[in-house]
Amino acid sequence: MFPGQGAQFVGMGKDLYDNNPEAHDLFEKANDILGFRITDLMFAGTPEDLKQTKVTQPAIFLHSVILAKTLGADFKPDMVAGHSLGEFSALVAAGALSFEDGLRLVAARAMAMQKACELNPSTMAAIIALPDETVEQVCAGIDGVVVCANYNCPGQLVISGEKAAIEAACEQLKAAGAKRALILPVSGAFHSPCMEPARAELAEAIERTTVSEPMCPVYQNVDAKPHTDPAEIKANLIAQLTAPVRWTQTVRNMIADGATEFVELGPGKVLQGLVSKIDRDVTVSGMQ
Repeated sequence: MFPGQGAQFVGMGKDLYDNNPEAHDLFEKANDILGFRITDLMFAGTPEDLKQTKVTQPAIFLHSVILAKTLGADFKPDMVAGHSLGEFSALVAAGALSFEDGLRLVAARAMAMQKACELNPSTMAAIIALPDETVEQVCAGIDGVVVCANYNCPGQLVISGEKAAIEAACEQLKAAGAKRALILPVSGAFHSPCMEPARAELAEAIERTTVSEPMCPVYQNVDAKPHTDPAEIKANLIAQLTAPVRWTQTVRNMIADGATEFVELGPGKVLQGLVSKIDRDVTVSGMQ
């Protein structure tokens, strides 16, 4: 499993860079591709530096992908998945995208999302302790754009949309019994129709990129199902920006297909926590 935005921390990936020659070379290659020394920001920047979307997304991608690459022949997953941005990490780790193409797409995605955020005041909010169906019903009844964006685990859902619509939804969801309806410190409404300008921009870049058949099925966010067909993978990647991340459904499908052990590659432990809440009977661990 490969984490998404929010998992970053100062110092991420430094041990890899310092102690593994292959990792060192890949990080330096990334600095060249991006045109700035992202390693300086990852290893010794400020939390504010790392919060910029154009830095956060490539940084998390690099930490995850380079870690997977340094495992060499020990990286033999039966299936992979990534949360939002993490889907790009999963695709590179599984061989569907090259390292260079994956990084260029992630950088393009980050810039496109940043631009879309600046077009319209929008945000996201975490809703705790309500059934998914209740959250969906409340959002459907609000004026303006507000949709379910991240199905993270039972009782934890993130909504996304226009600022006023999110605020109105939060009030109604609290009234409906939500333990918390917390507006998140994010720059915009990811995985909602507000990202349509970014989706259109990214679609061109994805269409131009070569996608190969991965070494194992990739469970994609859009439909929570396993994919190995390059054309399907491309279509799902394009749709991902404006569609919800179906993480709960993804993990359940992976377990139904035989997964018993989940390993998170990259910064943080967010996905390990979510998987444990989805199914307590599976083994979870992480590598940084």
